[in-house]
Amino acid sequence: MDHADPAHGTAPGTDTHDAPATPPAPDAHQGPHRPPALTTLAMCLCVTLVVGMVSAVNLAIPDLSADALRPSAQAVVWVVDGYVVIFACLLLPAGALADRRGRKGTLLCGMGVFALGAVICAAAPHITVLIAGRMISGAGAAAVLPTTLALLVEGLPDQARRKAVGVWASMTGLAAVLGNVGGGAAIEYGSWRTLFLCLIPLSLCALLLVAAVTPVTARRPSPAAPLAGALLTAGFLALLYAIVCGPQSGWSAPPVLAACTAAVVLLAAWARHELRAREPLLDPRLFARPTVRAGAVGMATLFAGMFGLFYLNGQYLQYAKGYGPLEAGLRLLPMAAALLAGPRLGLLLERLCGRRGTVLIGMLVLAAGLCVVSMADAHTPYALYALGAALTALGCGTASPLLSHAVMSELPPERAGTGSAVQSLARELGSAVGIAVTGTVTTSVFTARLPSRLPGPGRPTTVAEAASRTSDAHLREAAVDAFTAGLHTATLALAAAITLVAFAVARWLPPGR
Repeated sequence: MDHADPAHGTAPGTDTHDAPATPPAPDAHQGPHRPPALTTLAMCLCVTLVVGMVSAVNLAIPDLSADALRPSAQAVVWVVDGYVVIFACLLLPAGALADRRGRKGTLLCGMGVFALGAVICAAAPHITVLIAGRMISGAGAAAVLPTTLALLVEGLPDQARRKAVGVWASMTGLAAVLGNVGGGAAIEYGSWRTLFLCLIPLSLCALLLVAAVTPVTARRPSPAAPLAGALLTAGFLALLYAIVCGPQSGWSAPPVLAACTAAVVLLAAWARHELRAREPLLDPRLFARPTVRAGAVGMATLFAGMFGLFYLNGQYLQYAKGYGPLEAGLRLLPMAAALLAGPRLGLLLERLCGRRGTVLIGMLVLAAGLCVVSMADAHTPYALYALGAALTALGCGTASPLLSHAVMSELPPERAGTGSAVQSLARELGSAVGIAVTGTVTTSVFTARLPSRLPGPGRPTTVAEAASRTSDAHLREAAVDAFTAGLHTATLALAAAITLVAFAVARWLPPGR
């Protein structure tokens, strides 16, 4: 059992084609034992950039909310989630495209598109342009992540392959931490635009390094399936639009009803297309297997809880506790330690209570962590908040490797890439839904709890907007209290949902040790 990836729950790969069951013959460019150090460095730098930007932007939310762009709370959710959902839905077709057109070329194009999105974000004159830039970066990230692993393991024998996968998997977990600290530093000494400006030279350096040191690999025939990717992406964008806009606009509002209808139609069309395809990117029939369903649903639920908390972390530590962005990023390091400890705890628990019991315990620990976080307000000691955040990460790190292994063990070796694709899609879509639900619930409670005597038209939807309307310290404190009330409701709602799903997942999993 491979527990190399505590943060993302999978070691074998990231798309349907990046983890062939049998290692190919050693590549002349890479040697028979290990990839060259510069190739490893190039792949790790690419992974760090695209994964780190999922977490880094959360620390920019307070600064962005106070910016002259004056984004609404809904727009802020889209700044975060636009990247994640495009990233998630294009992972599979991007991996297939890399096999058809060449992995090195796809990686170079992906890094170029990622950098282009950063340029657009840094110069964005309007919030809509910023969201578009984030989505463009997400499309580039989808081409980068699966291709880095495929290039890293190309031509390696089994033992060296395992080590290379371990390095890559560790970087996907470490990238979230580096994103918090690096993003916090960029915002501390600049602004949210500085975060994207710093990303541009780093992306170009990664692109040049890939161009210089990465070998060209053989192309492999595989279905690109652009229609499947487009239907899946459009369906989930419509679903997230409904989740984000429903509470504020009303669930019976025509745009929300239209988005719900579009989501159902588009996702049904995606499933129908994949069921009829000769070589589907992701066969929906896989989810009829209880173990695969348990792995996918469990993984999505874990990452919904984790990334729901990531969305709130930076805002709580800056709005309620008064830390700067860098201080906030550094105070999230206990989560990294807990993520690293989780797989080791999982191995110990598995010997004592089996896979089913360990997954159940891990998911309940994550829910308990969210319950601890729900008690936080402006006067809560940092140590208590850190405990809740660390428990959340520990639960994710404990359960996710076992869910990953459950999916991989259910499928034959020749379908290892498909198993990896199921996990990747579940992880990222779970993250996107967790962010959307958390942001929506927090905003709904925040606007309802704000004092009615705040000046200005309409109801503010962010703490920064509310604070900009008054110099009264009591009103500003009331705005922070309204935010922590939203945090309380959102984290408790997540904890309740995760608890319910945990028992369903445990029931679907076989009881094996």
